[in-house]
Amino acid sequence: MAAGRGTGKRKSRRDARATASAGYASSPTKIVAKPRGRRAGIPLPSPVAGTNLVIADIVLRAAGGLLRDRMEKGLLSARYDTARAQQLVDGRSIMTSLALWGAGHLARRSPLGLAVVAGALAAKVMYDRGKRIEAARRSPASAKRPQG
Repeated sequence: MAAGRGTGKRKSRRDARATASAGYASSPTKIVAKPRGRRAGIPLPSPVAGTNLVIADIVLRAAGGLLRDRMEKGLLSARYDTARAQQLVDGRSIMTSLALWGAGHLARRSPLGLAVVAGALAAKVMYDRGKRIEAARRSPASAKRPQG
């Protein structure tokens, strides 16, 4: 028999605490919301929770985008001059931006998606290296080198 109304059994203290902490009153048939006190901290801009989430999402996405752009320019500046690095980052087409967003979204959503994106990136790196080696073999400078 379950502990509760009309069974004649008393609830243990642990059951009573679990029921109370879940927001229920002593009767399992009534759901009573526990009043929550306002935690001290940063005052929120809106009394509506959904609005606060939208604001936080926009701020985090904007900050993440700015940080990502700065990081990309910094990484490219090590290899190229600053103007070229800025042109590479800022000169992306809409299609490139959408493809990068899609790949990032796919990699973030599932381990299988991460494996697909990582495999595609590894294949692209191998392709680029192979093209560079092939171009070096075909260049006139490599034809003048002594074989041996």
